[in-house]
Amino acid sequence: MLASEVSRAAAAAMSSASALGLTIDDAMVLHNSNKLTLRLLPCDVLARVADGAWQASAALEVELAQRLAETDSPVAALDPRVAPGVYVHDGFVVTLWTYYEPVSVRAVGPRDYASALARLHAGMRRIDVATPHYTDRVAEAQRLVASRDQTPALADADRELLSDTLQSLRRLIGERGGDEQLLHGEPHPDNLLRAKQGLLFVDLETCCRGPVEFDIAHAPEAVSEHYPSADPGVLRACRVLTLAMVAAWRWDRDDQFPNGRQAGRELLSEVRAALERYGLDPAR
Repeated sequence: MLASEVSRAAAAAMSSASALGLTIDDAMVLHNSNKLTLRLLPCDVLARVADGAWQASAALEVELAQRLAETDSPVAALDPRVAPGVYVHDGFVVTLWTYYEPVSVRAVGPRDYASALARLHAGMRRIDVATPHYTDRVAEAQRLVASRDQTPALADADRELLSDTLQSLRRLIGERGGDEQLLHGEPHPDNLLRAKQGLLFVDLETCCRGPVEFDIAHAPEAVSEHYPSADPGVLRACRVLTLAMVAAWRWDRDDQFPNGRQAGRELLSEVRAALERYGLDPAR
């Protein structure tokens, strides 16, 4: 979120929470990218704030959190003191969540990570919620790469690399992928909390349907060693595909990710390295 919008967004979150009967005196910024995450005090509630265009995604996230809570899945919970929902104030959408105090700064071990992800997938197989397909997200990245107006700073050679990679790996995964199910969509380490309640996944708005390898590809490589049902070939393709997708988003002229352009350059290098390491030819 643009720095110029943070104060208004924080005020919207505080007003929304206050209107629901929570005591709010202050808002601490915990994270700011395309959305703003706040800790509201002294009631200790976590607020996620985005512009109005994210209302449908926020509603999906709230619905999924409610449904997954019934399956005992390892996901962060909505704040139980207020009615679950998406609150709109001053052009911003606000959702309110339980705040979990981190219990450790240590990295999560790959075995525990894989176990939590497998439990999440098991819970997701028990619910039926309409979500996009993972290829819809790939298509979104392809549209960005194809649009010089939307990605004006992307060099021609890099544009061709991302276009070929997205197209070829989307086709390869479609041909070789196995069963599909509901997925988190982006279960990377930044979306996994170590709380006293255990490991919990957050940011459910990226949920989609697809092969489990698409989710596993977002986790550190060692995690896949403890998820034995994953297809190695599909997983390798998914790893490069997700790198290419994130790279495309970082070159979007409207992207608000901190240091996004530098991240985009680094991701392009990672895409090239991964293609070589896995012996994948995006031009085929």
